[in-house]
Amino acid sequence: MKDMEYAVVTVPAAPVRRKPGHRKEMVNQLLFGEMVEVTRIKQKSWAKVISLHDHYEGWMTLGQLEPLTEKQARSVSDHITTEWLNKISLHNKSMLVPVASSLPLYDNGAGKLGEIDYLFEGPSLKRSEQQPGTELLHQLSFPWLNSPYMWGGRTPLGVDCSGFVQVNYKMMGIDLPRDAWQQVQEGRRIKKLNEVLPGDLAFFDDRDEIVHVGILLNTEQIIHASGKVRIDPIDKKGIIHADTGKRTHRLEAIRRLW
Repeated sequence: MKDMEYAVVTVPAAPVRRKPGHRKEMVNQLLFGEMVEVTRIKQKSWAKVISLHDHYEGWMTLGQLEPLTEKQARSVSDHITTEWLNKISLHNKSMLVPVASSLPLYDNGAGKLGEIDYLFEGPSLKRSEQQPGTELLHQLSFPWLNSPYMWGGRTPLGVDCSGFVQVNYKMMGIDLPRDAWQQVQEGRRIKKLNEVLPGDLAFFDDRDEIVHVGILLNTEQIIHASGKVRIDPIDKKGIIHADTGKRTHRLEAIRRLW
């Protein structure tokens, strides 16, 4: 393990922590099949990693990773799972992995995680074949409604605002950075709310710092993770809570990524 330089996640959703230790803050999750570069190993059980799809850093336990060569780690995992829970057979045992898990070196029901073979016969999609648009956006994002907010989360059992955006864009074939303040630097600026198209990202600030992001469904509605994944009204000033009528987020920027 001490020579591990690249690895793949072999559990359904691995917590990534700000510092090594199970009680430390979880800042991210990596889904089954996502690749990392290992930059440091501490206490023989913790690895500092950089996820290869978004370059996000944090600490993971070594037991949730399988070593890879650099060539394997940098290969593109085009197939991803599409059901809420998907059955994977690994080490001759079944495991359920969440929606948008990656399927490395997958072909005709089988794939490889380094030296480990796995089987998967459920529905999947090829990211390279997706055509982002209104229909696909609704198909992918609406099932997340009422998923609880969880800091650092990227699954329907707990997700934060930028994780919700990142995973849905992953399923549409677009890789985004992890945090909202990074995502706002992607794509091109849309100046006015009445110019938006479904799928544009809206960003919100607090004291000039980007703190929230959501996906615009049209010029009047946004789907976002705030308390839970929900659809709320939006105007040129920001988000209005659909249940209370109170303004909750101040609109700062709109970006288009396709």
